[in-house]
Amino acid sequence: MNDDQRFWRSLAEYENETSEPDETPEFVEPLDPPSSLERRRFLQLSGATVALASACRFKEDKLLPFTQQPEGVVPGVARYFMTAMEFRGAGVGLKVKSFDGRPIKIDGNPAHPDSLGATCAHHQASLLELYDPDRSQGVARLADAQLIDTSDAELQSFAGELFKGLRETKGRGLSVLSGSSSSPSLADMRVRWQARFPDSKWYEYEPASTDNERLGSTLAFGAPFRTHLRLERARVIVCLDADLLASRIDSLALARAWSKGREPESGAMSRVYAFESSLSETGAAADHRYSLRSEHVKAVAAHLDHELTRRVSAGSVAGAAQPAPSAKFLEDPNLQKVLAAVVGDLVLHAGASLVAVGAAQPPEVHAIGHRLNALLGNTGKTVEYTAIRGALDLGPADSIANLALEMSAGRVETLLILDSNPVYTTPADVDFGAALAKVKNKISVGLYRDETSQKCDWHVPLAHYLESWGDVRASDGTISVQQPIIAPLYGGKSLIELLAMLSGDAVTKGQEIVQRALGELTSDPRLWRKAVHDGIVPASAWQSESPVLRSIPPLTFTPGELSGLELEAEQLELVLAPDPKLYDGRFANNGWLQELPDAATKLTWDNALLISPKTAKSLGVTDNMLATLSVDGRSLSVPVLMSPGQAPGSLKLYLGYGRTAAGRIGGQAGSDEAPPVGVNAYRLRSKRLWSFARGASLQPSSERHKLATTQDKHNMDRIGKFGTEERLPMLVRQANLTEFVKEPDFAKHVVHHPPLLSLWKEPVEYTGHKWAMSIDLNKCIGCSGCVVACQAENNIPVVGRERVAMGREMQWLRIDRYFKGDPEQPETVHQPVPCMHCEHAPCEQVCPVGATTHSHDGLNEMTYNRCIGTRYCSNNCPYKVRKFNYFNFHEDLKDEKNLVKEMVFNPDVTVRFRGVMEKCTYCVQRIRETTTRATRENRPVGSDEVTTACQDSCPTQAIIFGDMNNAKSQVAARKGSSRDYALLEELNTRPRTTYLARVRNPHPELG
Repeated sequence: MNDDQRFWRSLAEYENETSEPDETPEFVEPLDPPSSLERRRFLQLSGATVALASACRFKEDKLLPFTQQPEGVVPGVARYFMTAMEFRGAGVGLKVKSFDGRPIKIDGNPAHPDSLGATCAHHQASLLELYDPDRSQGVARLADAQLIDTSDAELQSFAGELFKGLRETKGRGLSVLSGSSSSPSLADMRVRWQARFPDSKWYEYEPASTDNERLGSTLAFGAPFRTHLRLERARVIVCLDADLLASRIDSLALARAWSKGREPESGAMSRVYAFESSLSETGAAADHRYSLRSEHVKAVAAHLDHELTRRVSAGSVAGAAQPAPSAKFLEDPNLQKVLAAVVGDLVLHAGASLVAVGAAQPPEVHAIGHRLNALLGNTGKTVEYTAIRGALDLGPADSIANLALEMSAGRVETLLILDSNPVYTTPADVDFGAALAKVKNKISVGLYRDETSQKCDWHVPLAHYLESWGDVRASDGTISVQQPIIAPLYGGKSLIELLAMLSGDAVTKGQEIVQRALGELTSDPRLWRKAVHDGIVPASAWQSESPVLRSIPPLTFTPGELSGLELEAEQLELVLAPDPKLYDGRFANNGWLQELPDAATKLTWDNALLISPKTAKSLGVTDNMLATLSVDGRSLSVPVLMSPGQAPGSLKLYLGYGRTAAGRIGGQAGSDEAPPVGVNAYRLRSKRLWSFARGASLQPSSERHKLATTQDKHNMDRIGKFGTEERLPMLVRQANLTEFVKEPDFAKHVVHHPPLLSLWKEPVEYTGHKWAMSIDLNKCIGCSGCVVACQAENNIPVVGRERVAMGREMQWLRIDRYFKGDPEQPETVHQPVPCMHCEHAPCEQVCPVGATTHSHDGLNEMTYNRCIGTRYCSNNCPYKVRKFNYFNFHEDLKDEKNLVKEMVFNPDVTVRFRGVMEKCTYCVQRIRETTTRATRENRPVGSDEVTTACQDSCPTQAIIFGDMNNAKSQVAARKGSSRDYALLEELNTRPRTTYLARVRNPHPELG
């Protein structure tokens, strides 16, 4: 069988959705053998979906219509399939929209416990990763210090002989390096691997590890446990350097639970306290946030333990309280006042409160957090536990260091690296690259030919999660089946398939490996098909347990952990953390994420050293200045960005940038077109400075590096600078809970203006549908998942760093961030701003060619082929939401190697050319599709049947869209709220998008 026959045979092997598992759909031979280009462009459903190969024919590089209609497939009609993506060591259930065989949009699986129908920016952007032309497109081997393409047969010949010999020697000299995974199938393959290679070693390394949480629970309970927070039951939430709403594996579910306690109309709201060194999404949403260096959180935890033990009956809680820490910073009157309020609130709400500790804090702080929850009676109510089985004894720093020592000593002859990039992510005090050079046989498996692959003898392409069978566990243990939505574009294999092949396993197909691992849970074919269809395996969650708290020894403190608020210039604290967008660097080649503004700083296409305004002034540094950051004898030149809310004396630098082999977006060493983006903070990381440590210094220079930020590019407030509140109350209306109870319609009295009169009679009566949107500022956390969802849905191009710096970003939805008060301890609020779809639209009045007009159901429509690019509409828009397409950002599609990028486009939305104005359309394609379907089915449109892309992605349900004329719709209910107000209503634009004013719940003694 030749390669062409093998290709078509593999496509035909995928089962029809309506057939039983042992049935194979009828196969029709193609007219001509497929070329390599045809293989890349072939659109193939897989898994439990339809085998389009049985009906499609190719001819002259064209995909021709079906000659045989597959059952259930209607050309041009999208289908939806459940799958799952593993991220941060846990799986999130997803719903994938597939159009004629190609995935084009990702949403959350409403039935999944960690998704609940929502997604984050990473889930949305993984679609762009699937169609990335820089992905590895075949097997490669090292020759003359470069990776060169080779054949699968050559790899199989080499690997077959190598691993046959290793099986005979029981794996002596063999080591495997992988990231952490929740996959039951991978765990099962690992057990089988160890049985075939009993003398081999398996190492796990995660640059963004949560091992401190595991080690902290072991210290508190004597065994590792996973903590589950029930925010919906908590009235008081205390976060100790913990970003619950964004950086945990279950943050989507936590954000939904948190939002349930932020509805002031219910008469009761939760209260959130946050102690952190840098502004996080949780800190921005908190009722009280205190900027505190990360090294001081330990003493705060000990202080809370000491004070609460004095005021709460310890009961069955083991051990004595921590001694009162004699920390100088605790003498600050403002901090004392905040801590007194926290203690009082926790005591008052014992059993309905919780204390959460962030992953960066050391294990002993996590242990104190467990003790506080036990002391307050929160265990089993707002805090639950499940056991962690099979946990490793070592943390990531020790694990990777031990492997490097083994390699340097010559005790590793063969190293298999599974979807990991240690050459880039290993700390600076572990020279992994030098150790790797001493290994005889090195095989790297990954999506990209990254920094590690380029130092290995062999590189094997990995299949994307949308191309392969697999399984993952949610944070509560619920198993999801990961089914392929499209055939592997570049012939990659999944990790479980590769391990099965190398170990000589009798079962080598991904689906069969998964079914074998899940065993009785899916042994019945009907159970299997239901699990694939629903996206979750029923009754697979872990059972909650009640661990017994042990006595926690008194904490020991370094002088820095007990120091005052002021720091010497040579003793600054440096915090290293995974980037909120690029994570540990694995998403560096994703343009959607690179161009996504940071929630706090609004920075794109860079990482910068974040510093408080006060500390910046004392050190003589300013925005965009290049400075030399030094710590532990290592130095790095970094651009500086002042960030209100950054703790004085604390510096923060995100990991994940400075890639040298990411691709044409994230950076390629030696390429003038794709220089590395940002600086590589891993060069400063060490076992001592894993997350944070003091001892850093900063030396300013005369050089500058202009950072591309978005906050000040499209101002609606006349000032746009921090510290001026002249116009902010008109844009973001807020009150505290007490004020809201006294005056529920306070938001309507903020702006005083004369009666708003029109110069003409209302042009449209809106007797049919009246589409509108409502955004609840009390629930928006600024996560930006909606921004990427809009980009994916509406074919919005990536414009690049230079254009963003000029204020020409193309995103149709922006999230403005405002500060108020003291720059060192500011109050923060996020405000999403899409097109307002004004009934009296200023843009419509000035367009000379009628390109922007009003529809019968209230949409401000944009007719692209009429637009002549005058930009009058943009100049006349007070909300600054119209974006002009200055260039043809799809010029690169003329290159054959980029043709795969066309597959990401939504066919229901026009792909715009240069010279036209773009803006939010309320996802009009979804509106028309739904109304057309309802008309065809002779029924009215459901009250909440139409949803926008931004609404679908929102984890807190801050965004609601619907028909105002339908009294049963959610949007109609929100429009009737006393908190409802229009942005810049005094201009009489009458926007269809309105906001619900923000209501905070501060402690009465803190204001």
